Amino acid sequence: MGVFADHLQTPGVTEVLELRSTFGVMAFHGGYLEKVTDLIAGEVATATLSSYYGVIHSEEAHTHISSKYVDPADSLSLSGFLGHVDTAIALHGYGRDHLRRVILLGGSNRDLAEHLAKQLSEDMPKYEARWVLDDIPRELRGMHPDNPVNRPAKGGVQIELPPTLRWNWDEHNWSDHGGASRAPQVDVFIASLSEAISTWVEP
Repeated sequence: MGVFADHLQTPGVTEVLELRSTFGVMAFHGGYLEKVTDLIAGEVATATLSSYYGVIHSEEAHTHISSKYVDPADSLSLSGFLGHVDTAIALHGYGRDHLRRVILLGGSNRDLAEHLAKQLSEDMPKYEARWVLDDIPRELRGMHPDNPVNRPAKGGVQIELPPTLRWNWDEHNWSDHGGASRAPQVDVFIASLSEAISTWVEP
């Protein structure tokens, strides 16, 4: 039994799997771990008829498993997801004081990363969407071959979202958490990412 298998046995950690098209959206640090990422991923997947895999963490379950240890050999749901999709996007949350309004797009599918970045830049002018790897901190590039987002045949894009995008500024709480309503920038991001997925054409 691997690290991820042990993690999935933790009280308060649950998996979600919805198989639809061969384009997949993931959020395996969802729930109270990297807040709002699973909500965004689930809604984007529904809007674009994409497949969805999520791991939801309760308020008490705070263990963070590095992406390279999220192993399909440890999960029938993740294995089924990765066996079904050929392209993927994974939503994550990160925090850096000097990158407060920067969306980072790493992962192995660089053409898709550029396509997504252009759409996000157009729709969200208050944020910078960085897709050039040299402009992304090394530890946030998501390039490890064992990262689930890179395992599908055509690879994928790891999207790192800053707290400013996930925070409800009017209600001083995380969007959609603790009774807080949906922050407007979250809806804009969901719509923009959904549009980018819907218009994606393999080069």
